[in-house]
Amino acid sequence: MSYCKQDGKDRIIFVTKEDHEAPSKAELIADDPNDPYEEQGLILPNGDINWNCPCLGGMASGPCGSQFKEAFSCFHYS
Repeated sequence: MSYCKQDGKDRIIFVTKEDHEAPSKAELIADDPNDPYEEQGLILPNGDINWNCPCLGGMASGPCGSQFKEAFSCFHYS
C-alpha cells in the first residue's frame, strides 16, 4: 500500500513495487519559449542573454550592473 509521510519540511512518499512499475500518467507540457512570463535560463532561445535570470544573482542590476553587462556580453558573444 502506498502512503505519504510528512517529516518537517520534507514529504516522504512510499510506493509499492506494483505502483512503481506502472507507467506514469503524468503529462508533461513543453515550455513556450515565446511566453514572456515563462522562466527562461541564462541564454534565451534566440541566443540573447537573459539579464533577468536569477542565476546572475542581481549582478546585472546594481552599482556595477552596466560594467558587468558589458564584460559578460563580451565573454558571451566572443
